[in-house]
Amino acid sequence: MSGIALGSLVFAGLMVLLVLRVPIGIAMFSAGATAYFFLTDAQWAPLLNFLKNLAYARLSNYDIVVIPLFLLMGQFATHGGLSASLFRFVEAFMGHFKGGIAMAAIGACAGFGAICGSSLATAATMGQVALPQLRRFGYSGALSTGALAAGGTLGIMIPPSVPLVIYAILTQESIGKLFMAAVLPGLIATAGYMLVVKIMVTLRPESGPAGPRVAWPERLQALVRVLPVLLVFLVVIVGIYGGWANPTEAAAIGAAACGILAMVSGGMRMRGVVDSLLGTAQATAMIYLVLLGADMLNTALALSQMPVELAAWVQASGFSAMSVMIAILLIYIFLGCVL
Repeated sequence: MSGIALGSLVFAGLMVLLVLRVPIGIAMFSAGATAYFFLTDAQWAPLLNFLKNLAYARLSNYDIVVIPLFLLMGQFATHGGLSASLFRFVEAFMGHFKGGIAMAAIGACAGFGAICGSSLATAATMGQVALPQLRRFGYSGALSTGALAAGGTLGIMIPPSVPLVIYAILTQESIGKLFMAAVLPGLIATAGYMLVVKIMVTLRPESGPAGPRVAWPERLQALVRVLPVLLVFLVVIVGIYGGWANPTEAAAIGAAACGILAMVSGGMRMRGVVDSLLGTAQATAMIYLVLLGADMLNTALALSQMPVELAAWVQASGFSAMSVMIAILLIYIFLGCVL
């Protein structure tokens, strides 16, 4: 059997496990381990020998420490009430427009994503902050939840982003360069989501009524409250890209700064600190399991010779570079929809 056929079988098994709602880390690990076992003549010794070094080889990487640190930064921001300050700031400047509070929710999601790095945390946190305000002013349920769901995706796009860190580690790319490359697409996505809200309230004015206009003194107060959060973002991103600190050092600085801000201005108490640490530990364990599953799957695919045969087939096909790129993007879109 060819390497492409073997690799296709592995992917088919992975998709079956995902359809059965097996957690993705376990699904990748199971598919990879099964393929590795049969590719080594159904012998347990090679698989066990590989597994004894798998976890250490991946998790002893110094760069991987940046993941729990960025997660901790987001946890402190969540439990310290910094999300509410971000929402009030954007609402103060945009809430008096039609659909302005929904736009403010999206803008606050973008701001919170800049100190969180997780879409789930961004959507959940901003939902608790913004949804009551949207309901209070009579926004439609579809517009309210749609704006928060779309805005939540900004959590993994606007740096610091945990998925970008994982991608950089797996592909041995620069974390700082990926962060800088994601800033502009994140801003474009934010503006695009706001534009969609504007179009919706233009077509259906009753779905997003305007809120009250906030006086300039209150706007300035909201700006003062959110300045420390913006400063943390600038220190982390500029520190990484400017070479003043590596990603791990910048993440440690950001986590410490968010913790101090949460306790000083957000009123976070010991219970919040404990919840932040537990939440970070749970999310980190989940991500590390995904990394181990990906390593297992990648090793099995490499052993099957699928990447080599597929590369040779593409080279011999005569397709242009642009055609290959479009095909890869279509595959990513399909896999993204499934996952």
